[in-house]
Amino acid sequence: MTLQCISPIDGSVYATRDTLSRDAADAAVGRAKSAQTEWAARPLSERIALVQAGVAAIGTMNDTIVPELAWQMGRPVRYGGEFGGFNERASYMASIAQNALAPIEIEDSDAFRRVIKRVPHGVVLVVAPWNYPYMTAINTVAPALIAGNAVMLKHASQTPLVGERLAAAFHSVGIPEDVFQNVFLDHQTTSDLIADRAFGFVNFTGSVGGGQAIERAAAGTFTGIGLELGGKDPGYVMDDANLDAAVDTLLDGAMFNSGQCCCGIERIYVHESLFDAFVQKAVAIVNGYKLGNPLDAETTLGPMAHVRFADEVRAQTAEAIADGAVAHIDPADFPEDSGAYLMPQILTNVTHDMRVMREESFGPVVGIMSVKDDAEAIRLMNDSAFGLTASLWTNDTARAEAIADQIETGTVFMNRADYLDPALCWTGCKDTGRGGGLSVIGYHNLTRPKSYHLKKA
Repeated sequence: MTLQCISPIDGSVYATRDTLSRDAADAAVGRAKSAQTEWAARPLSERIALVQAGVAAIGTMNDTIVPELAWQMGRPVRYGGEFGGFNERASYMASIAQNALAPIEIEDSDAFRRVIKRVPHGVVLVVAPWNYPYMTAINTVAPALIAGNAVMLKHASQTPLVGERLAAAFHSVGIPEDVFQNVFLDHQTTSDLIADRAFGFVNFTGSVGGGQAIERAAAGTFTGIGLELGGKDPGYVMDDANLDAAVDTLLDGAMFNSGQCCCGIERIYVHESLFDAFVQKAVAIVNGYKLGNPLDAETTLGPMAHVRFADEVRAQTAEAIADGAVAHIDPADFPEDSGAYLMPQILTNVTHDMRVMREESFGPVVGIMSVKDDAEAIRLMNDSAFGLTASLWTNDTARAEAIADQIETGTVFMNRADYLDPALCWTGCKDTGRGGGLSVIGYHNLTRPKSYHLKKA
């Protein structure tokens, strides 16, 4: 099978890659398992240093990577790629590794040595998405390698060059080729490998349907799985919020990367006393965007990664308008709207009966609703099949935390949005998935506890 990356810039075939046959995939797994034992036996400090060196090597490629990302998934070059967040996440996980992976010593007396160690799963499969292809991959790749696992990375077909860049960087600093492998696999081969217990752990970031396929493949194998799937993240602007800060941050969270963010803001609830002013300011911000070719330094909003993604957002938006939603952005102001190039849109008079407020959009559209109090906002924020993040806007920390305790989500922000703090567990609930990445908990998920109960003679 041949994978194709169709560039959203002009619809051309940007890259093609052949997938591995089942025999070749089995051989790759075998090499990874053989290499992992020696890798895990290396001192932790050595594994940390090698991963840090590999991360730095990616930094030296950034000038080439940035336009590659524009061609592969459409992000404007003006934003400079992902190395800042990529480096922040990997560096933090390296900094906590010694403590996070340290044995828990219960007793070391003349009679007994009792200790709990964290040991690697063996081979970890990372299935990474295209929307933030470097940062989402490194969330698992860096701590998995540091913890002593071998890693096989299966990247999205929309971003095939990313895994190759990571492999080149890691191999250039001395991480063995069989310890970190970039592989191209079709869906069936991936499922078959999981079903045959090829991996000790599988981490998947992608669609709900993709996560369900991973779970079906792993059924009965007891393979550990981490899943970050869909989202419909809300923002709530309370009556005492800093209005300008709330508008600026929430609209950026909704529209940056053409709305293609795992934790992007997809629905906003504003206290009725601020609603009109919020909408007015939001419309002014969006009208200032420039939709166009992501290779143009003036472009602030590039194309979506694929025409079919843009068409889905168009369909949700059109259905909402037909059902009574009010569109605030004039199509005449975004004449470039066509194919993968999708104009941004702000909708009011929306309800949760509309798909645009219920299903994941993953594009540059956001619905805004007026609410009368915290209770109504909490009810609406929880009225979702998803639970990744929520963003609360208030000057009252105690109020925010009390509301946060009632929201069904993995992360709650106050006075910020759309940011992944590597010191905190990145996790979700409901259809957003299960498990957790980064933080000390990320290391716990990428290893297993092993108890030693040694009676001394």
